[in-house]
Amino acid sequence: MLFAAVVGALAWSTPAQAHGTVVGPATRAYQCWKTWGSNHTNPAMQTQDPMCWQAFQANPDTMWNWMSALRDGLGGQFQARTPDGTLCSNNLSRNASLNKPGPWKTTTVGNNFSVHLYDQASHGADYFKVYVSKQGFDPKTQTLGWGNLDFITQTGRFAPAQDITFPVQTSGYTGHHIVFVIWQASHLDQAYMWCSDVNFG
Repeated sequence: MLFAAVVGALAWSTPAQAHGTVVGPATRAYQCWKTWGSNHTNPAMQTQDPMCWQAFQANPDTMWNWMSALRDGLGGQFQARTPDGTLCSNNLSRNASLNKPGPWKTTTVGNNFSVHLYDQASHGADYFKVYVSKQGFDPKTQTLGWGNLDFITQTGRFAPAQDITFPVQTSGYTGHHIVFVIWQASHLDQAYMWCSDVNFG
């Protein structure tokens, strides 16, 4: 299923744009593309998935290029160079719809879950940083800022591969949260940041 999704995505992305994203738990752009990419003109999206609807209305390219939400040359200064309210878009104006609070579709996870990166270009990783929105933060009504996040873990290096999966251990979270992941790619100083909506069941 993932293979079919990726093949479909490459029809919309040039090789220069093809990098990667967290597919599990699905990022906002990837979830919208996976669910509605082949049916993005369906008016039912407006009522069934209003956050994806507003994202497609704002800029369909956000979903077509779900693999290319990167910024160059941050030098690890993620917080200093990513203002509050722009974390889910990686401070990319073309992806601003991803910052909007609302009823984003969630992936159900337990206290211990795995993060799965699909990286079409096999860049590898210097590291990943994983955060979870604080208990009491409401993704339906609040825009994410750095002060809303609990730092969970930073991984070590990963060799180049198309699929990278690593475990995350948490405790004390219930309900709808944002899992915020930073991927520092190995081949260049490229930083990717994403929001994945989860429900801690």
